Amino acid sequence: MSLIKSPAFVKNNDYEELGFAKVDHHRIHRKGFPEVIYCPGKTPEQVAKIAASIAKQGHDVLATRADKKIFKAVKKSLKKAKYHEMARIITVKKAERRTLNVEHRIAIITAGTADLPVAEEAAVTAEHLGHKVERIYDVGVAGIHRLMKNLPKINNCRVVIVVAGMEGALASVVGGLIDKPIIAVPTSVGYGASFKGLSALLTMLNSCAPGVSVVNIDNGFGAAVCAALINR
Repeated sequence: MSLIKSPAFVKNNDYEELGFAKVDHHRIHRKGFPEVIYCPGKTPEQVAKIAASIAKQGHDVLATRADKKIFKAVKKSLKKAKYHEMARIITVKKAERRTLNVEHRIAIITAGTADLPVAEEAAVTAEHLGHKVERIYDVGVAGIHRLMKNLPKINNCRVVIVVAGMEGALASVVGGLIDKPIIAVPTSVGYGASFKGLSALLTMLNSCAPGVSVVNIDNGFGAAVCAALINR
């Protein structure tokens, strides 16, 4: 059923006016999780105020692409704030959230170690949303035997996120070996002709392996949300 049909969908008190931002407190009812803060372009003080507004409603806080300066500002008002340095994410748990689908895990695979920041953004996001994550890192096509050895572990998961830069071939390879939905994440890792992730993006979009969907360059967060919806 579409929430748009409900008269309560656009009530005046569905968001909080902060002057520089309108915090969408109704989002949890539409999406199943609260508004997420994208930090670039915002001052540390702005992020801290938005985070405090979300937490005041009793909702969990997730802020992506955060640096330590932003974390310091958030930590002043939200003492339980935690900084995940590799993922560049700030989380605040306001209530105990049970883990969903303990038996149905999300596999997150990387081609190389340089892809870890994007992969960890996906992993921390998925875990924050209540899902179990299986991390399988550094199994790219330059050493394909590493992937083969981990296939049983991958096949035990319900949905797979493949994170790869350079030419982005790993998503196609995985897509040809398993029967799970795959969300491919191109990263901006690579030398000049990778065009900051464009090469990997085009490779993934042109994959001949069925069942491979693609999100934007470096968008680990977006991949994690899609995977969480599939897993849920």
